Amino acid sequence: MKPMERVVILGGGSAGWMAAAMLARMLGPSLVITLVESEQIGTVGVGEAAIPPLQLFNQALGLSEAEFMSATAASIKLGIQFEGWGGAGERYMHAFGQVGKDLGLTPFHHYWLQAGEETERFWDYSLNEQAARAGRVLLPSPPQGKMLGGLVHAYHFDAHRYAQTLRRYSERLGVRRVAGEVVRVPLCPDSGQIQALELADGQRIEGELFIDCSGFAGRLIEQALGSGFEDWGHWLPCDRAWAVPCEGAESIAPYTRSIAREAGWQWQIPLQHRIGNGLVFSSRFQDEQSAKESLLANLPGKPLAEPKLLRFRTGRRRQPWLRNCVALGLASGFLEPLESTSIHLVQSGIMRLLKLFPNHGPMDSLAAEYNRQSQREFEQVRDFLILHYHLNRRDEPLWQHCRSMSLPDSLSHKLVLFAEQGRVLRDSDELFTEVAWVQVMLGQGLRPQQAHPLAAALSPAERRDYLGHLRTIVMGTLQGMPSHRAFLQRYCPQAKE
Repeated sequence: MKPMERVVILGGGSAGWMAAAMLARMLGPSLVITLVESEQIGTVGVGEAAIPPLQLFNQALGLSEAEFMSATAASIKLGIQFEGWGGAGERYMHAFGQVGKDLGLTPFHHYWLQAGEETERFWDYSLNEQAARAGRVLLPSPPQGKMLGGLVHAYHFDAHRYAQTLRRYSERLGVRRVAGEVVRVPLCPDSGQIQALELADGQRIEGELFIDCSGFAGRLIEQALGSGFEDWGHWLPCDRAWAVPCEGAESIAPYTRSIAREAGWQWQIPLQHRIGNGLVFSSRFQDEQSAKESLLANLPGKPLAEPKLLRFRTGRRRQPWLRNCVALGLASGFLEPLESTSIHLVQSGIMRLLKLFPNHGPMDSLAAEYNRQSQREFEQVRDFLILHYHLNRRDEPLWQHCRSMSLPDSLSHKLVLFAEQGRVLRDSDELFTEVAWVQVMLGQGLRPQQAHPLAAALSPAERRDYLGHLRTIVMGTLQGMPSHRAFLQRYCPQAKE
């Protein structure tokens, strides 16, 4: 088979430049990569929080953590604090990393459940949650013997600066950038594959594989090829978001805040130079103007720009790889940023493409496998997001609707199994871990009726010693950590633009 020689990426932003950088890094000079972006079409650019796997992506590119964080004014993210999602005044954290320590085949939460009222909060056994609440960070975190791992972290970062960093990286590796607006996408009469992108200035950019990073519009995958869209708005009814940056604070919280509001939720993402803010809401339950006023009334600092409105549909392309086109980022689908999965879905799409990268010639079987894996991943993330909305005890109409709506069978089964038996059913390659599911379900008031029988193997005295030892390790490790701001100033002070 003749190797693939020419790849064309439509769209810059984080998705386009992440794809360009990784393809150039992994496939090297044998592949000619052209990225086309219009300077008249802005990027969404509000996704400013990630989850831990982004570390692996940057490592694969050879970007040092300190270099990445300095270039993007990044801060450390140890988890997401959910406020008011169970009920007004309640809060809990989906913290990264482990909580406690499993014993053999029995997850830690069963020992915690077995202890009942005699023990501490579930999150008192999480180093990440305790460090986040104390505003402390140290990487790598101090050793804790064989009992517990260290801090597990992700980032808050400036997505625009990240795209610019990756653009410079990609161009050094030979990626060609073309500025222009696509006016026509000619298809092969026989195969229906994309032949080229024709630009307003007369340029014709030919390729063998096209990557669509054109955002919600799906200029190639949808407008040119008609992939189709599976709408999940009946499960995830929010379809609007206002976004605005504001001035930062002296203390930089090492976690994202997700605050339930009347008809949606508000995010607060602290970077080194500002705080990213937004209000995700449902237009069925709140008009755009009142949502904007709600966001501005609840900012933690002075706004630095006019709020920007985004309109979206939640769901996925039915075929994110169709013929010779692969969609990434918003072009492949959208799941609201509740668990900071947008950048990760770009990352996983790129790595999936690399594993299935075609030669020049037939690619239908590769596309079918790519689409199967992509569908499963989107559905797994979708169910985790629905979980947050469904397990609420709020009184407003949106929240009442979410509490009473029918659920995907895959999620219903998970909920019943946990409520009755405390067990978490998940696939081995699923993004969200067992302890992530446990934190959300416990945090929003779903407490199992019973613990695993194996947890009763410890006597009450042994269980108290075991839990007490874990708690001592967590608190002892926490004491040696500096403040988050002090860590950032030493490790990765933001670079000048």
